[in-house]
Amino acid sequence: MDYRRLGASGLKVPALSFGTGTFGGSGPLFGAWGNSDATEARRLVDICLEAGVNLFDTADVYSNGASEEVLGAAIKGRREAVLISTKTSLPMGDGPNDAGSSRSRLVKAVEDALKRLDTDYIDLLQLHAFDAATPIEEVLSTLDSLVRAGKLRYVGVSNFSGWQVMKSLGLADKHGYPRYVAHQVYYSLVGRDYEWELMPLGLDQGVGALVWSPLGWGRLTGKIRRGEPLPEKSRLHDTASFGPPVEDELLYRVVDALEAVARETDKTVPQIAINWLLQRPTVASVIIGARNEEQLRQNLGAVGWSLTSDQIKTLDAASAVTAAYPYFPYRRQEGFARLSPPAV
Repeated sequence: MDYRRLGASGLKVPALSFGTGTFGGSGPLFGAWGNSDATEARRLVDICLEAGVNLFDTADVYSNGASEEVLGAAIKGRREAVLISTKTSLPMGDGPNDAGSSRSRLVKAVEDALKRLDTDYIDLLQLHAFDAATPIEEVLSTLDSLVRAGKLRYVGVSNFSGWQVMKSLGLADKHGYPRYVAHQVYYSLVGRDYEWELMPLGLDQGVGALVWSPLGWGRLTGKIRRGEPLPEKSRLHDTASFGPPVEDELLYRVVDALEAVARETDKTVPQIAINWLLQRPTVASVIIGARNEEQLRQNLGAVGWSLTSDQIKTLDAASAVTAAYPYFPYRRQEGFARLSPPAV
């Protein structure tokens, strides 16, 4: 397993990490992903550690805390061998302080997560969404106190916009608070919006990407093909509305390219999609998920080899779309291109 620095921090994380949204799964979204109990989760953790995958990602909102509880049980007795990443800020109840990133919310959320995970500290806490109602200084000062108390080692964010990350980093530098070293982002061959603004920001500011849904919300599994109906057992029937939308023609164009590369490499479509991500700038770790041992072992096969430059060009071309304003002029017009940084 390849290990990479997480942004500008000194923490090294595996190129692949394991997402535990399937642990204790319940409800229309997480229940469709999977519902591994502690025994099955322990086996999946065993396989991960054997392969060098020691970073496990969860969130308080995953099945209302059940994912954290199952993960805590699965790693019991080997806490020092793993890295735990969890997230908070999304609603955990209907009360006025059950959502967001206020001091009251963050302190309680961390204490609750520590109990569910059965641990004294969290290696990486990420804010699951930007809280526009709470002053950024309040958020950062609270995170600073939690780091100083030894309850958090590193802090990051998830699903922030560029200005939200940059303003937070500027205030962290101004006041001497911990900087965000990670940004958990959606990034895939059918969702490359991360590249327009957040990737250049990550390169400039030392913020590493932890990639969620690298298979485009389950669309790049190799089971969806042009001219064929959605497989009967696909979870997309129930979960497509929860995830990022993808235009059909883009999806089929990317799948066609993935299948062509699969024939050249004797690798699976998901392995190729993940390997492409691992060669992108700022990507520190790609979060893989699995409902069972077979899926996990297949996803682990995405490392230990590399796509050729020609294969990457094929995938790049198939997945390319027009950048959003104000970025598209820099990609299409000579005068703008002279002022833009090198393409990432």
